Order: sequence, then structure tokens, then C-alpha cells
Amino acid sequence: MDSSKTQLDLVLKGSGYDIEKEIKAFDESKAGVKGLVDSGIVKIPPFFVVPENVVSSEPTPAHLQIPVIDLKDAHGDPARHEKVIQEIRSALEIWGFFQVVNHGVSKDIMEGMVEGVRGFHEGKNEVKKEYYTRDVKKKVTYTSNTLIHKTKAADWKDTLYFRMAPDSPHPEELPVVCRETTIKYTAYIRGLGDTLLKLVSEALGLNPDHLIESGCDKGLKIMCHYYPPCPEPNRTLGSKSHTDPDFLTILMQDHIGGLQVFHQNQWIDVPPIPGAFVINGGDLLQVSSASF
Repeated sequence: MDSSKTQLDLVLKGSGYDIEKEIKAFDESKAGVKGLVDSGIVKIPPFFVVPENVVSSEPTPAHLQIPVIDLKDAHGDPARHEKVIQEIRSALEIWGFFQVVNHGVSKDIMEGMVEGVRGFHEGKNEVKKEYYTRDVKKKVTYTSNTLIHKTKAADWKDTLYFRMAPDSPHPEELPVVCRETTIKYTAYIRGLGDTLLKLVSEALGLNPDHLIESGCDKGLKIMCHYYPPCPEPNRTLGSKSHTDPDFLTILMQDHIGGLQVFHQNQWIDVPPIPGAFVINGGDLLQVSSASF
């Protein structure tokens, strides 16, 4: 177990607070962070508290913004196609991130997915509890903080998870409130994923189909994070700093935003752009590109 968490355990137990007991009770409630908020708490449980210096951040310098790449006519116009490839190559080399617009996923599909997921997270606890599990073999799960017993501090979020490929769940396994939208969204995201894999292949100087033929399109998981209002937002985080292990991650923010990326030894805000996706070149892409 992490030494800093062990020290926190000792301090809290010395004050009569059993952190492991509280974490166990939280987990067994199957109500997640949303359940804490609905209970009317005014102070967050100690196992969500992060060090003060972790929460504070400096404003993003105006000249530092992750690139926004327009995919319109990326395949129909040779000159435009080459420009997009160059932009992707530059964005991945310098940032590891970029945003895409005119990507072919309609506003209705994106908004429908957001509303469907929100409907689940803000729905009846009886329904959500049916999906609450830490069984990683399940294709559809609802949980709060997968590593809650091992992390320094829990994240202020709940997560609805779908493993849609290579072995997709049956439609009836998906929550009714977001079943139709998830199926539609998955089809569009798979198409966008293939488009990006081809463009990234070319950005790496490879045949357009190289990454797809290597099997990089086989897996698809959708993680739908929900961040309930926090009574003490200056004491916790929705998601702590981390890297994504996957090859390529397609992120959709809601209008509130909050996403940051680490660049030039500082955290940079990624303001949400209506209709845009944030693309993260994950750990596997870095490893793969280093071997080419």
C-alpha cells in the first residue's frame, strides 16, 4: 500500500476514524459519489481529500493551447489530406493531444450520448445498483473509483463502463436509459477511430492501413465519467493526474470542461469546443511510434 496513504490511515485512526471501514461502507452502499451528494453531506469523506498543493493550479498562458484540427475534406482533397497529416504529426510530437472538428459524428449523436449517460447517473439507485461491480470481466459495469483501496485519495466521480469490442455485450445488457444512444454512438466512434488510425499511420510515415492491420482497431471501451457537484471542491479532484494506457483515446467533454493536459512542466486547460473531440495519443502509441 502507498506510504502516504498508510500515514493518513494512522492519523485518522488516531483520531478515532477508521478509513478502511468507511471505504468499505461507501463501496457496499453501491450509491457512488452521487449517493453521498444526495445524502446531503456538507463535508467530503477524508478518503477523498488530496493535498492542497495538488488542487491549486495556475491560469493557462494564453499562447499555450492544444491544436485543433479540422478533418473536413481530409480524404477528398489531396492537398488538405497532406495538411491534416502534417498537423497530426506535429500535434503528437509536441503535445501528444489534439482536438478534432468536422469529424463526422453528428451533434445529435454526441448530445444523445451525454444525455443518456446523465440519465443513468441521475436515475434511480435501484437501477444503478444492478450494474455496480468491481468484476473486471463484466462488459457493462457501474462503479466508483476502481482502485479505491489502493489509491492515495479517491476521485470525486462515478463511472459507467462499456466494453463494446471485440466481444460486445448484448443490447439487453445495456441500461435502458442509454441503450439506443450507446449503440448508435459506438458505431460512429468506431468509424472515427478507423479514420484517425489511418491518419496517424500516415503521420508516422506508414501505410494508411498499417495500424488497423496491426489490430489497433480491435478493442473499444467507453468510460462515461460523472462528476457530481462537490460541497468542498477545493479539497478533492474529479480525476487525478494519470496517463492513458490505450493506443488512442477519444474524449468528449461536456460544456463545463475541466480537462487539463501536462505540457512544458505545467497543466494546461483544454477548453471545451462545441462538437469537438479531444484525441489523446496514449502510452501504447508512444511505445509503438518509438519502435518504427
